[in-house]
Order: sequence, then C-alpha cells, then structure tokens
Amino acid sequence: MIPALFFGGGHIPGAINIALRPEFPNWIGWMIDPEKKILMVLESERGVSLASQQLFRIGYDNIVGYLHDGMTSWQDAGKPLKHLGEWTVQELNQQKDNPDVTVLDVRGDDEFKNGNVPGAKHIYVPHLEEHLDELDKNQTIATYCGSGYRASIAASLLQKHGFEKVVNVPGSWNAWIAAKFPIEKITKTFLTRRENSRQSDDKLTTLT
Repeated sequence: MIPALFFGGGHIPGAINIALRPEFPNWIGWMIDPEKKILMVLESERGVSLASQQLFRIGYDNIVGYLHDGMTSWQDAGKPLKHLGEWTVQELNQQKDNPDVTVLDVRGDDEFKNGNVPGAKHIYVPHLEEHLDELDKNQTIATYCGSGYRASIAASLLQKHGFEKVVNVPGSWNAWIAAKFPIEKITKTFLTRRENSRQSDDKLTTLT
C-alpha cells in the first residue's frame, strides 16, 4: 500500500503492493481474497484511516492490524527486508532481446493488442497466479503495465511466489511511448479460403 518506488527500496517479505491511489479499491477486489486477514503497511495515520474506510466499503472487514510508523519501524527493529529491482524504459529497451530476460506485459487484452513492447509475454495481472507455471524462475522478469501501478502489483506477487529475479518498470508503457521506442502491434488480416468464407489470421507488426 506504499508507492512503487518506496516498495522497491525495502518491504516485508511476502507483501503484495497495492498502492493507496484512486484505483486502490478495484485492485483490492481483484487481487485479495476477502476471507484473508489483512495487515496494512502505510506511512501515515491518515493513510491507515483512508485505506480502512475504502476496505470496509467494499466488504473487506478482516483487517487485523497495521504497521505503526510504516516501514521505518520494521527496519529499525532489525526485521528482514526484501528489495525489488527497477528498470527505466531505457534499460528495458536495452535488455528486451536478452535471452535471459522475460518482458511481461500485465495490462488488459485490449491494451496489449493496441501495442506492446516487442517480444513481450502477456498475462493480465489478475490472472497471473493462475499462469505462474508459464514463467521461468531462472529468468529475469521485467513487469510493465500502463503507468507502473499494476506492474508493481505483479512484481510483488511474483516475488511472493518465489521469483527472485524480478524488476518493475516505473512509468511503464506511458514512458515507453514518450521515449519513442519501437512498439509491436497485433493486426488482423483476412484470408479468403473459399467463396463467402473468411478466416482471421493474427500477425505481428513492429512499428518504429
């Protein structure tokens, strides 16, 4: 529940990062089982109050506590910390063709079809836990979305499930487009097989 850049610098092992932004209730509903106990990590009393109110409004009343003074108290108590790597879009562009790197697009289907980082694998973040077996723990996995918010959720989830080589891409697709890096887009062509019969064929087009 802390910003992605702060989360990467140090967090509780196994924590899932869903930052307290306007979309917070939607992603809690997507990602968190309402029957599970919730322990919150926020950096202010106001944040705790806001998060609690939003959780209660959507039926999440199994809040069992929060970390007083946020990660500062955890760190000062000498508790273990996990770190999450981050790449700029420039680094992502340099690494995207590396055979030891999987670029993972966690946006929705329509977003992905409208353009993606060339060679990216696509798994929408709410379905990520169902498809973990499609990912190689020996690879470095770079997650990106539209702005970095969902990518941070995905990266924290992967780390929770034992993926150690995970990096998040702050700015994600917005930054990629702003940097004018190449994009890959799925286009539909139609091949006539016989009269009055058509079959769609997916084709990848790389745009520079």
